Amino acid sequence: MSESTPESLTGHALIQSYLKTLDSSPGVYRMLDAQARVLYVGKARNLRARVSSYARPTGHSGRIARMISETASMMFLTTRTETEALLLEQNLIKQLKPHYNVLLRDDKSFPNILVTADHPFPQIKKHRGAKKQKGSYYGPFASAGAVNRTLNHLQRVFQLRNCSDAMFSSRTRPCLLYQIKRCSGPCVGKISEDDYAATVVDAKRFLSGKSTDIQEKLAAEMMKASDAMEYERAAALRDRIKALTQVQSQQGINPRTVSEADIVALHLEKGQACVQVFFIRAGQNWGNRDFYPRVGVDIEAPEVLEAFLGQFYDSKDPPRQLILSHPIENADLMEEALSQKLGRKVEILVPQRGEKAELVAGAARNARESLARKMSESATQAKLLAGLGEAFGLDGPPQRIEVYDNSHIQGTNAVGGMIVAGPDGFMKNQYRKFNIRGDELTPGDDFGMMKEVLTRRFKRLLKDDPDRDKGLWPDLLLIDGGAGQVSAVYEIMEEFGVEDIPMVGVAKGVDRDHGKEEFHRPGTRPFALRMNDPVLYFIQRLRDEAHRFAIGTHRAKRAKAMGATPLDDVPGVGATRKRALLAHFGSAKAVSRAALADLKAVDGISDALAETIYDFFHEKG
Repeated sequence: MSESTPESLTGHALIQSYLKTLDSSPGVYRMLDAQARVLYVGKARNLRARVSSYARPTGHSGRIARMISETASMMFLTTRTETEALLLEQNLIKQLKPHYNVLLRDDKSFPNILVTADHPFPQIKKHRGAKKQKGSYYGPFASAGAVNRTLNHLQRVFQLRNCSDAMFSSRTRPCLLYQIKRCSGPCVGKISEDDYAATVVDAKRFLSGKSTDIQEKLAAEMMKASDAMEYERAAALRDRIKALTQVQSQQGINPRTVSEADIVALHLEKGQACVQVFFIRAGQNWGNRDFYPRVGVDIEAPEVLEAFLGQFYDSKDPPRQLILSHPIENADLMEEALSQKLGRKVEILVPQRGEKAELVAGAARNARESLARKMSESATQAKLLAGLGEAFGLDGPPQRIEVYDNSHIQGTNAVGGMIVAGPDGFMKNQYRKFNIRGDELTPGDDFGMMKEVLTRRFKRLLKDDPDRDKGLWPDLLLIDGGAGQVSAVYEIMEEFGVEDIPMVGVAKGVDRDHGKEEFHRPGTRPFALRMNDPVLYFIQRLRDEAHRFAIGTHRAKRAKAMGATPLDDVPGVGATRKRALLAHFGSAKAVSRAALADLKAVDGISDALAETIYDFFHEKG
């Protein structure tokens, strides 16, 4: 519920005025400034007691004192339990991103390995996102690279297919992976269903941490083949054992006493933090990732770690154990909340000795080294931003630079790309792609494409952040192009009343050499920077990143268009029915020519849908 107070009250006096309306219930409170922006979200076992601590005029850290002084109103929401309050608090922090809370800024999903279960010859593949497909999931892995390395080795050991079901059903000859012994060729009958199923069981056992049993089994088979003078089979089994050993050696740390845990270590220094997370599953190290939550100078380790855990596991399943570098304030509460989420016991440990302590020490060392590298990069980035501001006559170092580029082939599959950079380098979660929609555009009209992209961008900004107080507006626009592009973009900026944003066109010089770029601004003569100026190299990196992103987006769009079939447009035909039709007829063209009776004979295609498909192709024809 929200409480109203006299407008004249702020800070301690305002907080004191709320106490008479609060009781000892658990709940969540929000502190807001004069513009109703959320400054802080907190939880409490006892709301009245917690809020009263802010009503004291002294005894606060600098950060908390500033927060109290800016508070112009508060909001409260009671919960049945403190565990509910904890879950609600972390959810609101992620949603509202309050200025004074510890905030986890990078919260991407992690990839898994999926062994499918809806096919006689299961597929093994990388999977990210919701676990909707039937099968066995193994993960999380720290990165796509960690998954790809493991999958590559698993292909050598178990030779399971990674092709799609549609590809599997349409093959008449074994593919290259079979030729190089990365697949057993089930698509063309090179292995029986029973033998393939046995290999799937072995792969699942390995991913569940039972690799020693598999090595012993393969070694016994190799000896048996050798004794029977089946030397080719013995050599193939030897290669599989070698590949299995290589997987284990490349995983680095493989703990003896920890089968399922996340190792979470924090390093704090000069108001910055790095949290290093190692994923231990099935007794194997499945990679590590570092995170840089937003913190302040006077925040202590327990508060940072507790906030990190709450936000990190808000959208992820926790493992059975969390092994931490520092104790957190409400470990029992966090255990209860995570156990509720997982549906089984989750244990939080802060080990002092033994293998678990060694694992934490290793993660802490990684966190310390990662933060040192990031702080060094940030110092360099700060100098470059200051130099950029000076070179372009800005009011100060830009905090948000947006760089735009277009990509197309003779006007087809045209896309625009926007990349964003700031004090922490490239802000990849802010990148945006724009599918060029202008029907009236001449193919290859770069000016028209840039106009469309910027028009859509400014419309979105004016809608999402009309007061320019959410940090979404750029301090500098970089456009790939010369005077013509700059003029086209400036017209759009004038139209939307945002011509106060500095904008620069980056064009190659007359001989188009890298390093002889010219810079164009509205109403001024073009100018250049010294050949060896670090700011010039910085701008080149920004432009190259925008070009890379636009090209990659264009290629993905072109590949999707090339892979599209007429079946994509048939009402009622989704991915599953599309697979069934392609498996039955072999191609989309064959489906379009099929008789109604043949369409009705396909598994999963009802009589009504068969008529819809038949009418779709024959009406169009």
